[in-house]
Amino acid sequence: MSDRSMSELSETINLTFELISRQSVTPEDAGCQALMMERLQTIGFECQTLRFGDVDNFWAVRGKEGPILCFAGHTDVVPTGPEKQWKIPPFEPTIENGLLYGRGAADMKGSLAAMVTACEKFIANHPDHKGRIAFLITSDEEGPAINGTVKVVEWLEQQQEKITWCVVGEPSSTSQVGDVIKNGRRGSLGAVLTVKGKQGHVAYPHLAINPIHTAAPALTELSAEQWDNGNDFFPATSFQISNINGGTGATNVIPGELTVVFNFRFSTELTEQQLRERTEAILSKHHLDYDIEWNLSGQPFLTSEGELIDAAVAAIKEVTGIDTELSTAGGTSDGRFIAPTGSQLVELGPVNATIHQVDENIKAADLDTLSTIYEGILKKLLG
Repeated sequence: MSDRSMSELSETINLTFELISRQSVTPEDAGCQALMMERLQTIGFECQTLRFGDVDNFWAVRGKEGPILCFAGHTDVVPTGPEKQWKIPPFEPTIENGLLYGRGAADMKGSLAAMVTACEKFIANHPDHKGRIAFLITSDEEGPAINGTVKVVEWLEQQQEKITWCVVGEPSSTSQVGDVIKNGRRGSLGAVLTVKGKQGHVAYPHLAINPIHTAAPALTELSAEQWDNGNDFFPATSFQISNINGGTGATNVIPGELTVVFNFRFSTELTEQQLRERTEAILSKHHLDYDIEWNLSGQPFLTSEGELIDAAVAAIKEVTGIDTELSTAGGTSDGRFIAPTGSQLVELGPVNATIHQVDENIKAADLDTLSTIYEGILKKLLG
């Protein structure tokens, strides 16, 4: 089971074990939230369960007034893939050679455990702390993200409740816990483009319209377009084609239709509307007969400065000695639903090298370090 018996493990690692052992493959929670709420209620949190559709969420808060420091995260994990490929069963958390193995170890049950134990330690020493501490937890982050954090944020807005500072436990670190924190993320805008042609025989191209041929110059122009130059926090906006499909499978048939799937990861230099308008202008310039379906997964967001950044940077320095790096690289997260409400937000969690992989693992000791960093943030903002 472990290099050490359970009784010898820290509170944070013990709680991580308990969470990993629950098979909470998205959108299932499998009792993880009940376990967390039990721990939080013991230290004075008032917990509100919020189920939307098939998704379990909860909001917990301690304190009656003042600014809110919220810990946000998710109990759901991605599927394991073939379990026979795991050297250790994915829901049997195990420590070997200092590494803690299990689905969710890094993404993000380890962070959840560290958040809870950080609050337990902080409240023991600061029972009458300033402001309020909150938890916003979902089981829908790894799935469609329709009935999770976004719905809880809408509920909070209805309650006229605002999160002042938010720490999302996503695995942000690169090689050592705390070496990178995410202070923003790029927006994600996807599209499915259908270019219409006229099916025909390849020997009689004058009787057909090949949508692959008509679309190619437009796709080339879209791929070469300089959408923006980025800024101090974001790289230039990226356009990427992820799928092209056309044809009947026969070599002698000109297809009647072409489908192209593409995505923009965009900075705060552009809006969703600007990207749509510029894309459609290029398509129209090439006289294409087309339909396009757009899907905005998230707006870009950024916390460039403020008390939360200062507290996180200082806590990491005090605990690890590292001068952390602020980054907006990588994919998106549920922070995209929280930041637009006006919250200062950072993502701070363990090393992300094995997330979503077979044999997902982290250094077990990193979880205690992370808990101490979270406790340091609490002290600086609410102590």
